[in-house]
Amino acid sequence: MSQSVLASSGGVGLEAARRRTFAVISHPDAGKSTMTEALALHARVIGQAGAVHGKGDRKGVVSDWMAMEQQRGISVTSAALQFSFGDTVVNLLDTPGHADFSEDTYRVLTAVDSAVMLLDAAKGLEPQTLKLFEVCRQRSIPVITFINKWDRPGHDALALMDEIEQRIGLKPTPLTWPVGIAGHFKGVVDRRTGQFTRMQRSPGGADLAIEEEMTDAEAAERFGDEWTTANEELELLTMTGADHDQEAFLAATSTPVLFGAAVANLGVRQLLDILVELAPPAGARPTAAGGEQPVDAGFSGFVFKIQANMNRAHRDQVAFMRICSGRFERGMIVTHATTGKPFTTKYAQQIFGQGRDTIDEAFPGDVVGLVNATALGIGDTLYADKKVQYPPLPSFPPEHFAVVRTDDTGAFKRFRRGIEQLDGEGVVQVLRSDQRGDGTPVFAAVGPMQFEVATYRLEAEFGVKVKLEFLPYEIAAVTDAAGKEILRTESNVEVMTRVRDGALLAVFPHRWRLRTVAGRHPDLHLDAPIDITAA
Repeated sequence: MSQSVLASSGGVGLEAARRRTFAVISHPDAGKSTMTEALALHARVIGQAGAVHGKGDRKGVVSDWMAMEQQRGISVTSAALQFSFGDTVVNLLDTPGHADFSEDTYRVLTAVDSAVMLLDAAKGLEPQTLKLFEVCRQRSIPVITFINKWDRPGHDALALMDEIEQRIGLKPTPLTWPVGIAGHFKGVVDRRTGQFTRMQRSPGGADLAIEEEMTDAEAAERFGDEWTTANEELELLTMTGADHDQEAFLAATSTPVLFGAAVANLGVRQLLDILVELAPPAGARPTAAGGEQPVDAGFSGFVFKIQANMNRAHRDQVAFMRICSGRFERGMIVTHATTGKPFTTKYAQQIFGQGRDTIDEAFPGDVVGLVNATALGIGDTLYADKKVQYPPLPSFPPEHFAVVRTDDTGAFKRFRRGIEQLDGEGVVQVLRSDQRGDGTPVFAAVGPMQFEVATYRLEAEFGVKVKLEFLPYEIAAVTDAAGKEILRTESNVEVMTRVRDGALLAVFPHRWRLRTVAGRHPDLHLDAPIDITAA
């Protein structure tokens, strides 16, 4: 279990300066959950890593708490870990990498101050990686890049640097450089000090890596041509000006780069040190009104995630809140910005994967779990003293639709309760169709794996087996009441109500049909679908 991060003294500004709140993001299978666990291992808040033999045996990864994740070795939901590392409080958010869960990942990105992007040394920049880099750049989120799996065969290190710069437009500024090509990893040179650290996987790979600092002469004698090649590459990096610039990093125009292998705990210590040293602390946050909320203002925060049944012993619901300003105290009465109603924060917890501890106070940058906060929704702002509201969180148009039914009439109450829970968490969007009635809701999803998660959880958590009937729609656009009446005359088009907010969604089988209908009815209101990478 994580160390206590409760502060006994010091002002809010000082406490905010101690926080490092970041997300670990990447394409699927690049090693996010393994890296999350490796960082916790190096901070000495867990004893051994569970991710030592790849996904098949990765049952112990602390951030994958859902049974489905542990069984299949994938992350389908984001997870929060909080721990101390020296004088720094680390709030680490692990995210799902699969594109079907992009909405969850992008919501997490609204709650962090920086990100660690993992690149697979053998695969380089993959489609989801490119999208995530673009989102970070648009949101001005500083990104540290970690070239992972350097203990396996992969691309040339310089070629990866060129790929980052040419395809993303961020200037890579390596802080460590590998000695030995991918698959023959000997260690890294710290470019700022020139110190070479030899790295070796610990027996079994579950403990901290074995590290040995060596002089240039020792390294040259030990590694010969590999050492010579690394030094030639280092000279080239210096000649091309690939040196770290803190201002450019914070402006999200350059990305520091490190090399290692998370599954073997190689290079992870260096990454943790760099995060503490260079990643931005909690700072002023933009508000919906267009200003900024300084960290030392009155308490405020927003909910970026809701998750139920993380702990089967409690069967409760947790709202994850990013604290933006002021000091949070458990039990304080705050105001719900949207409704204006008071809200009591009686059950507040520090989250560590599936584990949790009650906390008494927290500060800007911290992520607090509010238990059984059923009055809260994703994107809600809470504040004390002067009113503040944070921008709404991104919501993306669904591209997959399915009617959900159960044949068990005796389970209908549990069926409805489960549907409401999944909708509140944002696992899927739930739509109501006039053609089918309230008893047969429609699931709408960005990607088809969301259906799999939803049906799994309905059975595992609510004891309800369901059947899905897929609908022939691929695109949705928001319309209005007048548009609903117009569209009644069109075939292969349906208007449904989004339960969460009452919005009317017009669904079409493809873009061609949408364009045809829009051209036929010039007065028809249809909000153009958005690209999730531009949200």
